[in-house]
Amino acid sequence: MPNKLISPEAAAALVSAGDTLTTSGFVGIGVPETLLKALGSRFAETGAPEGLTLFFAAGQGDGKDRGLNHLAHKGLLSRVVGGHWGLIPKVARLAVEGEIEAYNLPQGVISHLYRDIAAGKQGTLTHVGLETFVDPRKDGGKLNAVTTEDLVQLLDVDGVEQLFYKGFPVDVAFLRGTTADTFGNVSMENEALTIDNLAQAMAAKNSGGLVIVQVEHMVARGTLSPRDVEIPGALVDAVVLAEPGDHMQTFRTAYAPAFTGRYRIATEDAEVMDLTARKVIARRAAFELPINGVVNLGIGMPEGVAAVAAEERLLSHLTLTAEPGVIGGQPASGLDFGAAVNTDAVIAQNQQFDFYDGGGLDIAVLGMAEVDAQGSVNVSRFGPRLAGAGGFINISQNACHVVFTGTFTSVAFDVVVADGGLSIRSEGKVRKFVEAVEHTTFFGPRAARLEQPVLFVTERCVFRLTEDGLELIEIAPGVDLERDILAQMAFRPVIRDVAEMDARIFQDAPMGLDVDLLFLDLDDRIALDAGAERLFINLEKLRIRNAVDVDMICDRVVAICEPLDHKVDAIVNYDHTVIYPEIEDAYAARVRELEERFYRTTTRYSASAFMRMKLGKVFARSQGSHIFETADHARRFLESQSGN
Repeated sequence: MPNKLISPEAAAALVSAGDTLTTSGFVGIGVPETLLKALGSRFAETGAPEGLTLFFAAGQGDGKDRGLNHLAHKGLLSRVVGGHWGLIPKVARLAVEGEIEAYNLPQGVISHLYRDIAAGKQGTLTHVGLETFVDPRKDGGKLNAVTTEDLVQLLDVDGVEQLFYKGFPVDVAFLRGTTADTFGNVSMENEALTIDNLAQAMAAKNSGGLVIVQVEHMVARGTLSPRDVEIPGALVDAVVLAEPGDHMQTFRTAYAPAFTGRYRIATEDAEVMDLTARKVIARRAAFELPINGVVNLGIGMPEGVAAVAAEERLLSHLTLTAEPGVIGGQPASGLDFGAAVNTDAVIAQNQQFDFYDGGGLDIAVLGMAEVDAQGSVNVSRFGPRLAGAGGFINISQNACHVVFTGTFTSVAFDVVVADGGLSIRSEGKVRKFVEAVEHTTFFGPRAARLEQPVLFVTERCVFRLTEDGLELIEIAPGVDLERDILAQMAFRPVIRDVAEMDARIFQDAPMGLDVDLLFLDLDDRIALDAGAERLFINLEKLRIRNAVDVDMICDRVVAICEPLDHKVDAIVNYDHTVIYPEIEDAYAARVRELEERFYRTTTRYSASAFMRMKLGKVFARSQGSHIFETADHARRFLESQSGN
């Protein structure tokens, strides 16, 4: 065909009964709205085509009428295999009512399935989804009783459990770009994401199917630079020009140059969040951010963490990412979610999930809707409401550290943050900490068995996942343990030593988190009294979370003590210090090295009896180590040893 331009109606007519249709898009980004509307209209007018299988990775919709909601006609769809359903309620209703066969598979798995189908493979083999609702030992990803075919199999590969997700031919791909030439070469210069367009086009073409692309502009063949072409014309069967209003950059934004990476924008004057429960949660989660680490922030509650990081001047020290392929910059929110400004790169979604599934994320901050005593989390289904897992399973199973965030209860929940504390004016009607989650989107016992660090952050308290289940570790000022926490839970968590959440979280001013996480005050915290030959190490309120934190503390000690020609007495303040369990052994080993090289006597103190007990275990093999309740007791001991 010398010119591949056709009308939307002609494109819709190319879809036949029983076809498998895949569509591009992520939330409101990259959605071929004109094509979807044309197909929906054709069925409404003619009753054809019937019995389609719809195959998509991320839910393309606005939660109302746009995107895949155009296809929510009884008879048009017979089967839907999708990653996220929350923004396509009309299609979700068909699944819940049993009008269609319906599957919810991890978004990253579907993204990889496109690539594997294109490569002629029978499916995708991965660990992603084990022990969640997509595991065939549970639901196998099936969403209703009429869905009977097994698309997921449990396999043993050299003694290791794996899941095999069955592939199938793709008959039609509805995709989207910015500009096409008459031969069908497609560029995406105005798009916020490239997503899986190329892999989907290859999957359809190598299945003997059709590739139809919606664009904004049509130009002569040879106009586009080869480096700008995202979908080669050899893969494209037809091109459709978008109808007016159907090619917004996102379902919220008509066009923002910053979302294309064409321009960078100033973020220093970004709007500061009001001090609400949402900000309290985001602030506490931000304490976990790894300096120079790679971060994923989920949609909803976790989006506030990016705003807090900007306010605390931490963004330049983090690499924020989003699952559709964004690396660096600051993610957008709401119906702009998936886009970002000031990015370092935008890659294909399947490549992003390669990185995620392989453990590349240092931390993921995600939402939570239901949590049980074992630390299992549900974000995917609640009775008749079908949200779907999206990328949650890929991300939560594989991130090195996970922080789940959400209000403690929901619906009619009213809380005030004032006077440095929390006041609950109206308790939510829906409990989130339940006896058993309805849908297992994250399986707590698996994470505990694999020693994955997991926190659960709410506005009033913080839990840590342990081998014994959820342990309460922090409580907000102004909150009553029995009335506001335990009475609002369906189970009793493990309770040992509970600290008060950092008071700065509840004050309407920047927290100085950059100082804490960057250890900018380390020179003041670790200092030598040369006359007394004493090294004072003040770790009060510090969180020693990872190897980077350990190195910064120990390197400062080495810098002070190495030039000396004698050993010193060390006094260490551990008041309100938090040493994360996963780093305890490494921290103790480094400290023992310092003791052997530089210390005569090591004296530690903390007002917390639990912390003193913990220090006793951590430093059980240390020589000449003593642990006291106060700084005064520690100094008296040293004076008695020196005879002063």
